[in-house]
Amino acid sequence: MRTHCNRLRMAVRGFSLVELAVVMAIVAFLLGSLMYTLSAQVEQRNFEDTRRRLEQARDLLLAFAIVNGRLPCPATSASSGDESLTAGAGTACTTYYAGYLPARAIGYQQVDSGGYAVDTWGNRIRYVVSNTAWGTGSAARFTKQHVSSDAAAAWALTNVPGDLVVCSTATGATSTACAAASVVTNPNVLVAIIFSTGKNGSVACATCTDELANNGADPVFVYHTPSPSGAAGGEFDDQFAWITIGELYAKLIAAGVLP
Repeated sequence: MRTHCNRLRMAVRGFSLVELAVVMAIVAFLLGSLMYTLSAQVEQRNFEDTRRRLEQARDLLLAFAIVNGRLPCPATSASSGDESLTAGAGTACTTYYAGYLPARAIGYQQVDSGGYAVDTWGNRIRYVVSNTAWGTGSAARFTKQHVSSDAAAAWALTNVPGDLVVCSTATGATSTACAAASVVTNPNVLVAIIFSTGKNGSVACATCTDELANNGADPVFVYHTPSPSGAAGGEFDDQFAWITIGELYAKLIAAGVLP
């Protein structure tokens, strides 16, 4: 009888504190793994969605060039998401290397409350355009503009840009050129660059030299694969898309604007 009672007490005594602790640790580990997986999936989805937004912007910029005979000027913080131009004859862009995507001018739809194009994280998408002069002529044309199709400066396949460059690192770069070993594109290749400042939004970071290079007002930019905060050049998660002069001319030829 006593043996039967002892067995009954052992059967109903439940888990010990040690056993409960082990179970809780296992559950916490499984939940942590699940949350990490979900977080990684969300970040990948945000990255891919921003990539799609940049490609969409690129297509709209090319469409604008076909219709208007030029690429649009960048928006500024005071232009409400539209391109910003100087007034009067010889009209030019108010900025070339430190502006935003002109969402209103090109019909881009993902915008913030101010009318500015944004990436998946809500950061305003940046846009820069070549400031190469395309010949001389009438004061009515864009005298310091990337492309123009007016009578004084008709489209010509000999026209090439000469300012925008992309480097693989800010190390050794100047305000006009990359270090010789870090050149990604030559200065006669790009007519426009569209980029997202990534999840971190190019936050103030004294050691993030590669990202800081993209926040200046010069034609030299840095692009490479994402890197963590401890990497050379600091944390980097900017995403880029660009338009080459060859691609622009190919689109214009296909649309019948050139030869």
